[in-house]
Amino acid sequence: MMTIPDKVKQFLVFIIKVLIVAGAFYFIYNQLVHNDKLDWQKFTVLFKKNQSVWGILFLILLSFLNRFFEILKWQNLVSSFQHISILEATAQVLGALTAGIFTPNGLGEYAGKALFFEKSVTKKIIFLNLICNGIQMILTVVFGMLGLLYFNAQLQIITSRTIGVIFGMVVVLFLVVFFLKSFAIRGYSLEKLLHKIGQLPKPIHQKNIVLGLCRYLVFSHQYYFLFLAFDVDVPYFTLMSAITSIYFLASSLPTFQFLDFAVKGSVAVYFFGKLGVNEWIVVFITTLMWFFNVVLPVLLGSYFVLNFKMKPTT
Repeated sequence: MMTIPDKVKQFLVFIIKVLIVAGAFYFIYNQLVHNDKLDWQKFTVLFKKNQSVWGILFLILLSFLNRFFEILKWQNLVSSFQHISILEATAQVLGALTAGIFTPNGLGEYAGKALFFEKSVTKKIIFLNLICNGIQMILTVVFGMLGLLYFNAQLQIITSRTIGVIFGMVVVLFLVVFFLKSFAIRGYSLEKLLHKIGQLPKPIHQKNIVLGLCRYLVFSHQYYFLFLAFDVDVPYFTLMSAITSIYFLASSLPTFQFLDFAVKGSVAVYFFGKLGVNEWIVVFITTLMWFFNVVLPVLLGSYFVLNFKMKPTT
């Protein structure tokens, strides 16, 4: 079998790192500059009217907390077999986020995090990342369904019969999954996955849930405070029900990180349109959420990608 010289490997890794970072910067620039739905003139006028250094710092703080809770979640899960520092967890989370920006639903993050560890624990890292993302998805579904119910009760978009049908389908889906949990594909089954999840210590699961809940509350309220900054006058629970519904519906659609704001924006335009909020405000707020929670972390993650060193093969 032909072996690749170390210098060639180092050069190839360097080229890949540069391409990842360059591609990330290109997609960010392209979406911000060539999005015809963004009216920068209106934004500038509103920003000058409501500009507040403390308000901007507060939004940046929420973005920091959003990713910080994710970093703590990852450090907590990895502690099940290996201790890593906050700095190591930060490099792994932000580096993987940057590497996964081009992949559907951030699937590249799984491979990105695995590269920071020995090859022998790759399956374990992928499993832990599944747990890390899984709790966030569960919270999104729970809060999203409650939000949809409340939003519909306020505006009556769909009939009670339709809601009953939807929940009936959800119940049937859960029953099908429950009865087929032992059904295996290539040796993998839901029953084995649940057993493996149960093997993790309870304190790790409990901490994962608390940190996931903190993260959800942070980014959903960041959305809420941005609407307040744009002078949107909608009751708290109605606004939050729309926000949780948007995250729930948008998360169920396959998308790429760099197109995240476009998907959420299209769903948000519909929901907030029902509340009488101008489309350009919705698009701008969704874009700002994307900028604060994807663009800024990717810029930081680019540093970790460029300084990444492959683990030596043994």
